[in-house]
Amino acid sequence: MKFYFPENYGAVGDGKTDDSKALQSAIDEAEKNGGGTVVLESGKTYYSSSVMLKKNVELHLQKGSVLKATSDINGYFRPCDFINDETNTLIGNPVTGKPSFAFIYAYKADNAAITGGGKIDANGHSFIKRKDKYYVTGDFYPRPTVMYFEACDHIVFEDFTVVDAPFWTLHPAGCDDVLISKIHILNDLDVANSDGIDPDHCSNVRICDCHVECADDCICLKTSKGNSEYGPCENILITGCTLISTSAAIKIGTEGVGDFRNIIVSNCVISRSNRGLSIQIRDGGNVENVKYSDIIIGTRRFCPDWWGTAEPIVITAFDRDENTRAGHIKNISYRNITCVGENGVMICGTAENRIENVTFSDVDVTLSKTSKWDCGLYDMRPGLNKEVEKHKNAGFYLRFADNVTLRNTSVKWGNVCPEYSVALEEENCAGTVLDSFTGDNALKHL
Repeated sequence: MKFYFPENYGAVGDGKTDDSKALQSAIDEAEKNGGGTVVLESGKTYYSSSVMLKKNVELHLQKGSVLKATSDINGYFRPCDFINDETNTLIGNPVTGKPSFAFIYAYKADNAAITGGGKIDANGHSFIKRKDKYYVTGDFYPRPTVMYFEACDHIVFEDFTVVDAPFWTLHPAGCDDVLISKIHILNDLDVANSDGIDPDHCSNVRICDCHVECADDCICLKTSKGNSEYGPCENILITGCTLISTSAAIKIGTEGVGDFRNIIVSNCVISRSNRGLSIQIRDGGNVENVKYSDIIIGTRRFCPDWWGTAEPIVITAFDRDENTRAGHIKNISYRNITCVGENGVMICGTAENRIENVTFSDVDVTLSKTSKWDCGLYDMRPGLNKEVEKHKNAGFYLRFADNVTLRNTSVKWGNVCPEYSVALEEENCAGTVLDSFTGDNALKHL
């Protein structure tokens, strides 16, 4: 394998000079010669405008190196000219186009990779401002995506660290055979939309041994409208990850114009999160054959700026708006899950769109009040006429859900508050099976 050093093309690596032309020249030369590795050297900071990664090229950040994104918005690639405004924003503010800005961009770059023990500093605070004590956002939406790879197959992201993303951190779209391994994403927990990993219309994806801290979702599977020319999100494996989120740690949706299927999530630890495992369908895509196992979930209530009211597990299917009907959810299983937090499990469909065939085996749920924020709430956002509902919290709250099985599953109460209620509450459900399910009324523990 041949190595290419940006210094040979004029890079300075002083953290001030824009080294993007030198970086791009090294990448282009590697591609021209059939592939190779572009090396960012230890001890140097490469300040850069956007770069485009090419096929058969590996961008390798040596331990101690930093690739820092420019603070000049004019220095970013524009995969799409779309900007959300009041004329095109939908309920829940989904991204309806391709990313408007991208720092590291790749298109049809098969066999591309980003590796190494170095760091990508996305310089996100150049594009955001504080809304209140608990929430930071920006003047425009969407803000720059850190890494956007579109229609790239056999790609690898391994070992590096990303900090300070202004928007989504890693967004592969329309890609097949994606390996994301041992990366660290450390975003501020008050920066809106700074998702960690967002596979979008991707297939055969492995996300393993990663640590992600971010506001909004740590790992979020999507089938966005902007990339609707690609296929479903399918054949996904998520394992061995530690996750902290100001929204959902692992989510499917809400952007879901295409289907999601054949997904396995296992051996993860979720802590200090608004939600643990969430399936939120608001568009026409369907979800089926999802298996969660061997997961520890810790949740807490937080500022209502953020979606979620400490539900460890959520499944909801609501229409986004009058013109957008939600897809169907079925065949979901949870096994060997431990949940400790301020709310219980919520499964809510509608009379017209019932959730089907959900199984809980060896799942233990403990509700315990720990924060200053109100309990007795369920967050139904986003959706047509959907807001945060006042409703006493049960261990399991089921609404318009059929054939739900609770096997060897328990509900316990820790620090009880008056807004806690019963172990199981059902509304308009059919076919519920209780097999060695235990739990009692929370008020017995006051």
